[in-house]
Amino acid sequence: MKKLVCRTYTAEIYIAGDIPVARQLLLEYCLQGFCVSIEPVHYVYTMGEESGMVVRIINYPRFPRTQDEIKQKGVELGELLLKGLHAGSCSVVCTDETVFLSRRGGD
Repeated sequence: MKKLVCRTYTAEIYIAGDIPVARQLLLEYCLQGFCVSIEPVHYVYTMGEESGMVVRIINYPRFPRTQDEIKQKGVELGELLLKGLHAGSCSVVCTDETVFLSRRGGD
């Protein structure tokens, strides 16, 4: 049995929107040689609620990447999903920091 180990780096994109649309966008993106997981989430916040997802990226030991590469992919996918889902904002939660992306003018 082969055992591979790498440093743990993650990026999770928290975004509202339609999961089937996001899945199609991610399928097309991952054809370039990438892998993500999608998990449904329901957001509850001040004066509202909406459904969406968490898109998760891990540092996969078979094809390891640096922490900066994982973060860069998270931000890149966050921007792709913002546009493709016509969302206003999303959060990219990385191992060391959180990046807030917004298409709204006042944020």
